[in-house]
Amino acid sequence: MLAAWTTPDELALFDAQHVADRRHGLDVVAYLRRAGVTDRDVLVAGLLHDCAKGDTGAGPRIAWSLGERFGTRVLGPARVVPGWPAALDRLRDHADASADLLAAAGLAPDAVGLVRHQADPSGLR
Repeated sequence: MLAAWTTPDELALFDAQHVADRRHGLDVVAYLRRAGVTDRDVLVAGLLHDCAKGDTGAGPRIAWSLGERFGTRVLGPARVVPGWPAALDRLRDHADASADLLAAAGLAPDAVGLVRHQADPSGLR
């Protein structure tokens, strides 16, 4: 079904995502559609806004979420776990990296901006 409204490059980004990010992206698209959004580029931005998180497992994702809730002091101990520093860096930088991937895939600049500023997109549209 996604192939009907995404480009091959966008679909490749979707397929490369961790299963949790694919599910989340589909949920975001469903939410946007229920809210009346029909702009294809905005829907693609919702679908792929986390595409640069890579194959980050549950442990670093939990540590990152705890760090967002309780402060960055939580991340210090998490950074000593082998393999986690790179995963935590991907989570930290994923908005810009995802926006760059989507720009390279040809997504419209305003939709790329939504991804780049996903933490607070209120001033963009």
